[in-house]
Amino acid sequence: MGLLSFFKGVGEKVFKNEETTATPTPEVEPLRASALLAHVKALKLPYNNLIIRTSGDTVKLEGEVAKQEDSEKIALAVGNVEGVQVVDNRLSVATPAPEATYHTVEKGDTLSQIAKTIYGDMLKYPLIFEANKPMLTDPDKIYPGQVLRIPAP
Repeated sequence: MGLLSFFKGVGEKVFKNEETTATPTPEVEPLRASALLAHVKALKLPYNNLIIRTSGDTVKLEGEVAKQEDSEKIALAVGNVEGVQVVDNRLSVATPAPEATYHTVEKGDTLSQIAKTIYGDMLKYPLIFEANKPMLTDPDKIYPGQVLRIPAP
């Protein structure tokens, strides 16, 4: 999957105060990685094995997942965290499939507007909502800077 870019200053607040410094110390990096792993587990995202490493605002994912969708959701879950700017997704996928495309939410965006732009039909917004569960819990709760998976229609 490779590198994904995110807005560092927006997203879920997963890190504690000592883990959010601009240049985390080497002692803090394992705490940040543990917090991200706990976040993935809390979302109940499936994986066979998962190793998360952090270096400043970059997160490296290694391990194995069953499906491409699982790999993408894990990358988005850790990338859409305040303080993360780059995710290097090196997860191997047991059953490879084509990658989804991505959309970065802009001010004023709604899932309906995104669906209209991408699919030509605003009523297809549930496709985008379902593709981003469990990170999205409500179709109306998206925010500027958030990166969303856009599945093929």
